[in-house]
Amino acid sequence: MSHLNPGPPRARGPAPTVFCYICGRQFGSKSIAIHEPQCLQKWQMENEKLPKSKRRPAPVKPEAVIVGGSVDYAATNEANWKASQGAMVECEHCGRKFRDDRLEVHQRSCTAHNPAKRVAGKSVERKIVGKA
Repeated sequence: MSHLNPGPPRARGPAPTVFCYICGRQFGSKSIAIHEPQCLQKWQMENEKLPKSKRRPAPVKPEAVIVGGSVDYAATNEANWKASQGAMVECEHCGRKFRDDRLEVHQRSCTAHNPAKRVAGKSVERKIVGKA
């Protein structure tokens, strides 16, 4: 048992995550390389299903932010997040933004005669209730 460290276990922080520039979801630093090509392929298939007038150009991956000769991962991650948010489409009735594939679902209930209620402010914080 000489390989075990004496004392209480040391907690490690969570593994760093990276935002997908296409869908905005978070992935591990190794998983993102697998996810991005698949996500772009899915995006292209969904875009092809749209009428030609509603098709959009493919999202472009932001360049890595270089500070002092090395990559600033926090700034690069922020750029990826902003790119994913910029790719969202605004509902013409209520002004909320959705991914392409979710806008159609939203517009089933949000119409010109009965628009969905606008969300107060630009961002809404979700209240997470933890177990006590």
